[in-house]
Amino acid sequence: MRALASTVLVFESIVVFLAIPVALTLTDASTALVCWLFGGLAVLCLVTPGLLRRPWGYGLGSLLQVAVIACGLLVPAMAFLGVLFGALWVVALRLGHRVDLAKAQASAREA
Repeated sequence: MRALASTVLVFESIVVFLAIPVALTLTDASTALVCWLFGGLAVLCLVTPGLLRRPWGYGLGSLLQVAVIACGLLVPAMAFLGVLFGALWVVALRLGHRVDLAKAQASAREA
């Protein structure tokens, strides 16, 4: 499950980082605010895969999905991308859980 969730977060960080120039062009928000908000969010998306070893890491990943959707208040396209990545996040968690269960069952049969 961790591998799929990490992949979603890494790609999400790239998208959020690339949204900085778009946000600067389309909004009247200050450059510092946009850079700190989007840049901080991108860095958190990069750091979170390392925290998925801990149970609360998945909660943090879920909060990041909400934060990306909330960025849609500044750049409306980010709301769409946030929903898209949120759906990918849910799919990654569900499919990852299924794969982990299948691996556990296969190793139990071998033992």
